[in-house]
Amino acid sequence: MPGLNRIDDMGKRDDAPEHVYDMIIVGGGPGGYTAALYAARAGLDVILLERLAAGGQMALTERVDNYPGFDEGINGYELGERMRRGAERFGANTRMAEAKALTLAGVVKRVETSDGTLLGRTIVLATGAVPRELGLARERELTGKGVHYCAACDGMFYRGKTVAVVGGGNSAAEDALLLSRICRRVILIHRRDILRAEKIYQAPLMEAENVEFCWDSVVTELLGENGLRAVRLRNVRTGEEREAACDGVFVSIGRKPASGLANGQLQLDPAGYIPADESTRTAIPGVFAVGDVRVKALRQVVTASADGATAVHYAEQYLTGETCGTGKGGPCPAHPLV
Repeated sequence: MPGLNRIDDMGKRDDAPEHVYDMIIVGGGPGGYTAALYAARAGLDVILLERLAAGGQMALTERVDNYPGFDEGINGYELGERMRRGAERFGANTRMAEAKALTLAGVVKRVETSDGTLLGRTIVLATGAVPRELGLARERELTGKGVHYCAACDGMFYRGKTVAVVGGGNSAAEDALLLSRICRRVILIHRRDILRAEKIYQAPLMEAENVEFCWDSVVTELLGENGLRAVRLRNVRTGEEREAACDGVFVSIGRKPASGLANGQLQLDPAGYIPADESTRTAIPGVFAVGDVRVKALRQVVTASADGATAVHYAEQYLTGETCGTGKGGPCPAHPLV
């Protein structure tokens, strides 16, 4: 059966060096597991590598309210497990192992893992991105209990309440605007005296009656016992400290793409993301980037899932030597088989 990791009569595993998968997926978030589902349903021999748990960063979200089909929301970990079971139902195989190194060039690609070597004709990079943290004591302890990194994901928990947003770029401005439509009061904390966000975001922020700005300030402590009740602020110019009461804080100081495995083989953008268009194809034939690790405008569960389905569509074209939508057959001139 495609994708199953079996032991044959000679005692060999089917992922021995001579076994070549149709597709290896690195990362078990929504993009990775959607790719696994679509690949398995298409009859491809597919294996997915995940080092922690199904769902990736989504698994840390207490409740996902913006993924279609769950009218009462769903726990992020449970959604990840459902995605895993759905893919495995059609023959996809999950390997709990960490990818250590990649060889992306050539017809057959190689993945060195903590559990041996895998070979595949195509590779889907679904390694995701992680939020940049403030680096404060108890930050991880309070994650999901007052400390958050995605306003679109968790903002609804604070309807009618007071929240703080930390950051001064586009993502912080977007988060503050979104939260201003939900929360009673939004405190935007920025270490400088002017936002780095584009002007298109600044005007509506300045006009919002329930948004107040805390300039030249950094968060030095998260206060509260069983949950967040306030943040301690320090003015970077005067050194003065004070407390700002809030029910939650949204950290919007950027994300770190987990693209290190591809560095040196794929050119990354200045922020470290993998350049790939809406086809998810990278500069190397047979290599695809999906979800938060690729350059894209919106990083959400639903857009990562869409990437996973798209990657399989173009991977099938690559594997069969079809054109990229020209209908003429044969290898695509822009993405030839090598």
